[in-house]
Amino acid sequence: MIKVKRLNGTVFILNALYIEKVESFPDTTITLTTGTKYVVLEDVEDVQKQMIDFYRSIQLLSNPHIRGEENEE
Repeated sequence: MIKVKRLNGTVFILNALYIEKVESFPDTTITLTTGTKYVVLEDVEDVQKQMIDFYRSIQLLSNPHIRGEENEE
């Protein structure tokens, strides 16, 4: 889960597993796999960092082959 703010400052939690794309128009727009779109205050890089941190916390990025570390077992 990631924490983001709407343009009016309201904070909400979003399940990062459902994020399909994050774009800047210039406001950051997060599109979910359901087609729902959220415009948030965070920049694209911050959303990306939160997503990666979340994926690591649930060990989605724990496989060495996914990380590009082929020599690890």
